Amino acid sequence: MRFTVSCSCEKTYQLPMQRFTVEVISQTPNPQQTIYAAMHQDYAEGFVWNEREDWPSEEKCGDLVIRNLLKGGRGHYGPLEHPQIVLNCGWLPHSTMQQIRTHRVGVSFDVQSFRYTGSRILDVVAGKRSVEEVFYLRPVGDYSDRQGKKYTYTEELRQQDVAWCLEACDRYKTRIGQGFAEEHARGLIPFDVRQHWVMSANVRSLMHLLDLRWKADAQLEAQKLCEVIWPHFEGWVPAIAAWYETTRLKKARLAP
Repeated sequence: MRFTVSCSCEKTYQLPMQRFTVEVISQTPNPQQTIYAAMHQDYAEGFVWNEREDWPSEEKCGDLVIRNLLKGGRGHYGPLEHPQIVLNCGWLPHSTMQQIRTHRVGVSFDVQSFRYTGSRILDVVAGKRSVEEVFYLRPVGDYSDRQGKKYTYTEELRQQDVAWCLEACDRYKTRIGQGFAEEHARGLIPFDVRQHWVMSANVRSLMHLLDLRWKADAQLEAQKLCEVIWPHFEGWVPAIAAWYETTRLKKARLAP
């Protein structure tokens, strides 16, 4: 999916995705040292825990991991599976959650359910929350489909869709009032309701996800999620992130 936006609607382009949020719940400390220890144990005669006082610094371990595991296309990714990071992803559209959740190798998810969390839909009807807070609609702009057919999503069309979301919330409220179960009534709401989820990944699986969802032909919202994840990855494993940015980022290579 190609996305372009003119200067006249740049502000509109930003608004729907400004809510996209990723926060770190927890992460393995000294992750590059952890990878080094795993790598070192592969060929060390001794028990590497006993040598921990002599381990190189976190920064130096990052350099060693790049040199011995990744540089020159070696691609020995096994030791990168030990450090874990747990992310809380918020206000993303349901469709993006579905795309990301397909990558389950080394990644675990707990996703907000609309069986138990439908009060936000009722809040829209009551005027306590805006449609845009609860539902995601793409920014105004020029798009093309996978076959290259071009079209424009105008402000007028977008406002029609906002009105449709509000109408669907009203229908949801009616059915709940009639005694419908939440899992029944949720089938009436627009597909791209915003969702929150917790996601854990290791260094290798997170690079796998970035490979597939930050390339140029990935859907716009998935690319934006990767963009929000990136600073956390970069701050956590800086040497590996620098290597990844140079060798793999947005190059659409086969995921490791």
